[in-house]
Amino acid sequence: MLNFTYYNPVKIVFGKGTIKELPNLIPAENKVMMIYGGGSIKENGVYEQVAKAMAGRPLAEFSGIEPNPRYETCIKCAESIRKQGSDFLLAVGGGSVLDATKFIAAAFCYQGDDPWDFMKDVSRIPTEALPLGSVLTLPATGSEMNSFAVISRDSTQEKLAFSSPKIFPKFSILDPTTTYSLPPRQTANGIVDAYVHVLEQYMTFDAGSPLQDRQAEAILLTLIEEGPKAMAKPKSYSARSNIMWCAANALNGLIGCGVPQDWLTHMVGHEITALYGLDHAQTLALIYPAVIRHFKERKKQKLLQYALRVWDLAEGDENARIDAAIEKTDEFFRSLGVGTRLADYNIPAQAGKLVAQRLAKRGQPLGERGDVKPIDVENIIGLRA
Repeated sequence: MLNFTYYNPVKIVFGKGTIKELPNLIPAENKVMMIYGGGSIKENGVYEQVAKAMAGRPLAEFSGIEPNPRYETCIKCAESIRKQGSDFLLAVGGGSVLDATKFIAAAFCYQGDDPWDFMKDVSRIPTEALPLGSVLTLPATGSEMNSFAVISRDSTQEKLAFSSPKIFPKFSILDPTTTYSLPPRQTANGIVDAYVHVLEQYMTFDAGSPLQDRQAEAILLTLIEEGPKAMAKPKSYSARSNIMWCAANALNGLIGCGVPQDWLTHMVGHEITALYGLDHAQTLALIYPAVIRHFKERKKQKLLQYALRVWDLAEGDENARIDAAIEKTDEFFRSLGVGTRLADYNIPAQAGKLVAQRLAKRGQPLGERGDVKPIDVENIIGLRA
């Protein structure tokens, strides 16, 4: 097992009716800015629950955070916070709202000229941020329980990530009933997102970490079992609860302790979103099966383990089992209604070359061994034609 340090200070408040706990989680002296998206929280009753819980407390609002949150919108929110004098941020929404709120918390305190600096240069990692909490309404990214955020910038066509221990939420409220009204597309995206998060920490090479492997496999198996139930019965409390907890555990750092990780799919996916506007999970479903097919020799041991333990594939030779596991993964995504081919999204054939060039320009090591080349990226995308 590799050396690691694990730290996660997020307080999770889980279950039906837990939004009413907000006054006990935010210090009375704080002036709160509630940050949310396009207004769905007003339609599903979450806004009303938050307002009721915070009655009598200073509560300002900023709405309009987009899916794939935009830098430009975040900067407007930071300006609003300064005008309102808010000193605690409350993200109410899904991963995009959470990511935006994390960036805003750090951008507000940043002393440099442009907060985008710390997105492009890890040496400028934020050392201060406003405190924040969250009420999660879309389980997918795990942002409710980690120190990562991803932001897009229209002016440069970039989608970049950053991390800082200063942006861990102080708490996250996870009430599965807030997800009952999610459209099928968002439910499916959340399942795919969590599933691929797990695989990117699992599907590398053996590091002598059987506990982490089995924790990862447990999440995968639960998503395979519970995902279709949530799609068929959106108000199944059991299915929604299990998906919500899976998504948090998929990226709260625990299954990644002491193991090599491969975030190539995410890096490629971010470029595709920046260029073509796909949902984040759509890019993951598009790219991940091609990544494991392209690198099936170097990932052979883990692919065989995945085939047996997750898909119960024990018959046939090794190559047949690996190919079947890859196909099962692709089929699972498609069964949820998420496309897995370039043609599903009208993405042109030249996308592979363009994405490869953009990633090469960034110079960031890719893959669990840091040796993925531009031609690999181009070939991987080419497999999805």
